[in-house]
Amino acid sequence: MSRSKTASSKNKWTCPADLRTQVQKLWDNGELLAELIDHERSFPKRLGLKGPTSTEISENFEGVRLWAKELMNVPYCRIGMKTFSHRVFGINSIPNEAWVDSLDDMLAMLGKRTEANRFNALLDETRQRQPLLLSWLAKRPLKVLELADRWSLLLDIVDWMQDHPRPGIYLRQVDIAGVNSKFIEAHRGVLTELFDISLPEDYIVSEATGVGLFSVRYGFRDKPARIRFRVLDPSKSPLPGSGTPDITLDSNSFARLPTIVSQVFITENETNFLAFPAVADSIVIFGSGYGWDNLSHIQWLSGCLIYYWGDIDTHGFAILNQLRSRFGHVESFMMDRETLMVHKPLWGNEKDQAFQDLPLLTADEQDLFYDLRDNRIRKNLRLEQEFIGFGWIENTLARLQRGTS
Repeated sequence: MSRSKTASSKNKWTCPADLRTQVQKLWDNGELLAELIDHERSFPKRLGLKGPTSTEISENFEGVRLWAKELMNVPYCRIGMKTFSHRVFGINSIPNEAWVDSLDDMLAMLGKRTEANRFNALLDETRQRQPLLLSWLAKRPLKVLELADRWSLLLDIVDWMQDHPRPGIYLRQVDIAGVNSKFIEAHRGVLTELFDISLPEDYIVSEATGVGLFSVRYGFRDKPARIRFRVLDPSKSPLPGSGTPDITLDSNSFARLPTIVSQVFITENETNFLAFPAVADSIVIFGSGYGWDNLSHIQWLSGCLIYYWGDIDTHGFAILNQLRSRFGHVESFMMDRETLMVHKPLWGNEKDQAFQDLPLLTADEQDLFYDLRDNRIRKNLRLEQEFIGFGWIENTLARLQRGTS
């Protein structure tokens, strides 16, 4: 038998490193540390072991003997043997089973006894202070180890929340020794999981999901959303004598404004927002991409004509589609095929396209969207709104005003 074929056969046999890899996987998925909580009595634990065939024993007996010796010397691992009789070599034994008899042996095999002792200390503290969280420790034991130096503070926050449900204050006002708002914000993901287990359901706004809605979910005051707008008609300004002011209000104050105009333009580009021409009975809002939650509750907008001006690319139409899910009467503005073709010298590239269907687009908008998405005009085509000629903007506005007058 050639040396390469012998080596190839031996590579298929379980080696000491393979046994350790199997145990490492049990550590990596948290199963070993979870044993400290649940005590499932899953020991001794059998490991997978693949050995030589009868043919391989006959053809490479010395290699088999060395392989068996290596396995027999693996620390903290008990090797079971099977006896076989060979016409040339007589009666012999080779490994056919591998066992680890205890959790402590597995930890020693990986050099993880120190980590396990640290986890045990965290487990004891949690069992005494917040036993409801033991189920979380069983699911996320390695995460607990990662947070070992902060775990006591996290439990302090859980304690505080149970004493102050839906507190109605800003995170900055939480008064816990060693804890500040930056600490809470940095650990919102973990705290969400801990709060969901340790707080009664009626203290949680379940539909508020994601770290961005952490404050809403648990009853903290949140930084108010800001809406920036310009009044395009001096006669409609809420600040008399100020011309066409650039105003920023929190969304609740914006919602309480009287209906001062009949037309609202929304644009995503700040320069376009600042340079937007004067238009009778109108304001322009500086948009926020895919985030329309701060506008969706403003009832007086439902009575206004709304025009959305975004980039002519797949994401521009996706944002338009999302805005229409809040205000179904929104019209697109300069997001048409004519505007695109007139500005061909200024075409650019969209890095990452939106591929989902957009059912709220009009037929003409969908035709253009599909042409962009499917690269029928040019690959990853994009016309950014800031590249549209100012004269084209003024002429489009003039046509629009003639149509609405």
